[in-house]
Amino acid sequence: MNPPAAALDLVLQTFQSGFTQPTFALLLTLVQGWILCPGRHTLTRVYALGQLSAFPHSLDAYCRFFRCAKWSCGFLWQQLARLAVNRFCPTGKIPVHMDDTAFHKSGRCIEGAAWWRDAVRSTGTKVVHCFGLNLLVLSLRLCPPWGGEPLSLPINVRLHRKKEATLLELAQEMMAEVATWFPDREFELAADGFFACLAGRMPKAFHLFSRMRRDAAIFAPPPKTKGPRRGRPRKRGRRLPTPEQLAKTARQWTKIKVQIRGRWLHRLVHVQDVLWYTVAPESLVRLVIVRDPAGKEPDDFFFTTDRTATAVHVLETYAGRWAIEDTFRNVKQFLGGQHPQLWKGLGPERAAMFVFWLYGVIWLSYLMLPPAKHTWLLRAWYPRKSTPSFQDALAHWRRHYWRSLIFSKTEQSAILTKNLPRLLETLAYAA
Repeated sequence: MNPPAAALDLVLQTFQSGFTQPTFALLLTLVQGWILCPGRHTLTRVYALGQLSAFPHSLDAYCRFFRCAKWSCGFLWQQLARLAVNRFCPTGKIPVHMDDTAFHKSGRCIEGAAWWRDAVRSTGTKVVHCFGLNLLVLSLRLCPPWGGEPLSLPINVRLHRKKEATLLELAQEMMAEVATWFPDREFELAADGFFACLAGRMPKAFHLFSRMRRDAAIFAPPPKTKGPRRGRPRKRGRRLPTPEQLAKTARQWTKIKVQIRGRWLHRLVHVQDVLWYTVAPESLVRLVIVRDPAGKEPDDFFFTTDRTATAVHVLETYAGRWAIEDTFRNVKQFLGGQHPQLWKGLGPERAAMFVFWLYGVIWLSYLMLPPAKHTWLLRAWYPRKSTPSFQDALAHWRRHYWRSLIFSKTEQSAILTKNLPRLLETLAYAA
């Protein structure tokens, strides 16, 4: 087994204990078919390429795998999280991201589908709705060996259904579950302002990094009392100006150099510990006001429940949250997460989770390769490309599968070696 094959096979073999032998063989054919499939990733197209493997299955078996096969999504997430954390975050706090996304679907009888606000197409003055699945994703932030922007590997996913648990309740469930996988570790969760109200409901192992409202009602810490007094102690101090007003009157600003999405920027920051009583009435949060020295960008307001965090760490942690948006784009565009046409039972939910899991497997196995294997294709319109993308990682495993399929039934000497690299490259980047 050559080293490129060993990395992907090694990752996949760690999930074998969660399946029966026939179901695991079906999983391997699904992974191969999904990686090789160009264009729309419907089950019929994946099935055609999966049949090229050594474990042929019927099309009905592919449908039953998602709809009613006995395997657990929780097991897949737990194994993937442990692999990624043990490999790339063996010590210290574990950085994670959280956000929700919509998988567009069509049809009236799709289990779990409903009408949701489309955050991509909506604006401040116009709200656009879409029909499909609403998925809440918790992902692990990794710093790739080539530097630059961080990567976001999904480690837990929940389907949000109408008239059931809210997104905030699902977020609490996911955090509590992940905390049990790593009982001796702490987490740093970066999420957008929608999840800011979780600050007072976080598990003990989690610290939240998010945005604060410009008009938030913040207070000074409650005053300390000397000796016994009648009545209960005060829970909050005097009312402070809103963060926006505080930014106008603040006099103490510190200049810092911070890395935002791979770029070094200079910013002015004002740090103050405040009590956001309506969100976290029992503990203080650290407010960080960020100002552009050039005055081109408006002031930003961030906060964290970790009062030991520096302003630089708060900004870089929150800025790394953008990696989860890249994950959503790659899952939809290159893995066809919205394409499977499954309607009933657990089919739609499991298919969506499978694609996120496969995204994590592809990246994780690619990162386990030696640095010399991290190659990428230079395009005429992008001559200064210096780091691989997910499309390059996907092309690497497509190249591996096509090479093994071609040589499994043909003698190597019968292939024109000078044309084989060009053929494999064309197949690897076919979309």
